[in-house]
Amino acid sequence: MSLHYIAIGFFAMLGMMLLGLPIATSMAVVGIVGGMVAYGVPFIDSIAPVVWGVHNDNLLTSIPLFVLMGELLLRSGIADRMFGALAAWLGRLPGGLLHTNIGCSALFAATSGSSVATAATVGTVALPSLHKRGYPMSMSLGSIAAGGTLGILIPPSVNMIVYGSLTDTSIGKLFVAGIVPGLLLSAAFMGYILVHALLTRSAIREEKVPLPERLRLLKDLVPPGVVFLIVMGSLYSGVATTTESAALGVVASLGFAWHSRKLSWGLLQNCFIQTAKTSGMILLIITAAFILNLAVSLTGVAETMTQWVTSFGLSPTQMLLVLVLFYLLLGMFMDVLSMMVATIPITFPIVVAMGIDPVWFGIFIVLMCELGLITPPVGMNLFVVQGIRPDGGSIRDAVVGALPYVIILLGFALLLMVFPAIVTWLPGQM
Repeated sequence: MSLHYIAIGFFAMLGMMLLGLPIATSMAVVGIVGGMVAYGVPFIDSIAPVVWGVHNDNLLTSIPLFVLMGELLLRSGIADRMFGALAAWLGRLPGGLLHTNIGCSALFAATSGSSVATAATVGTVALPSLHKRGYPMSMSLGSIAAGGTLGILIPPSVNMIVYGSLTDTSIGKLFVAGIVPGLLLSAAFMGYILVHALLTRSAIREEKVPLPERLRLLKDLVPPGVVFLIVMGSLYSGVATTTESAALGVVASLGFAWHSRKLSWGLLQNCFIQTAKTSGMILLIITAAFILNLAVSLTGVAETMTQWVTSFGLSPTQMLLVLVLFYLLLGMFMDVLSMMVATIPITFPIVVAMGIDPVWFGIFIVLMCELGLITPPVGMNLFVVQGIRPDGGSIRDAVVGALPYVIILLGFALLLMVFPAIVTWLPGQM
């Protein structure tokens, strides 16, 4: 297939998404039309086995389980108590509760798997306190929006499951590979807050909480910590598969919700409804992505693109730098999930042909998605934190506050290129 037709199909899909058509519809239309142009009506007959295979995959059962796990911890009040405990320990650092935003986002990310859910949860808990205490609103919104991006890097991550299912990469290794980068990126965010507070002489610090009280509050960090250890420990040790570890996490979350005396039929109903909505949206997109993948594979698009790109003689590093620019621009106009499923069928064969590790590339893609979450005009986390801010100001504050974190994410992506072992070491020990 010529590059001319490939470009038409790709930009037609982007155009439909920008016009507001559902992501799944846009991808399915391009896949079906492209397949029929190449193979005619018989292409339709090959779609049914693909759709059945997608929905019959046990691996994708982990998506609603991980979503349900986060919903249970959120609606049982564990997230609120977690913020209070971290505030007692981190509030004395220069920058005060802004550090708590990052720490709480990282901890909640370890049980949520969703960036938007992380930003919304932490923002709902934190923004009223930050506003009341006089923290600069741009810094407050920026730290929460950036902290929310950790929701798709620190495992479990729904985006990693989608990447793994599209590329046939081990979900367990992807989860384990995200731990060290997630912790380092959290430290980088907190380091920026610390340095900014000291350089601008605007270091707000909370009142010191007595040590006995801080020790008492540590019990509120136990639920998310235990759930994370159960999920990742069972995966890392090989005791459980991804789906089984998700089920273990749900059981643990139910136990903690019961212990907090919040477990009720009303809570379960809300959790199940929200889980069904989120999971249905994700699974529809994955189904459409596999239809598009079928067209891509049968028409030879991936091979054509690989040959075209490799003809330029780019090194793997140069290719990755081109992809950084590509995803940075794409993330300004597309939401994260559509950006992933629309581009992975094309970019993945190219980088694998260049010898780049599939697990490493999965973490790289997640980092690029994190950029898209906080870059205007379609940065989802920016709209989330703007929607829950208590003073009703302009979204410009969120954009300005998030800009330094965009630079940090770009620098961190370059760091992973120079030192790929940051990603590959831990999964290599499995």
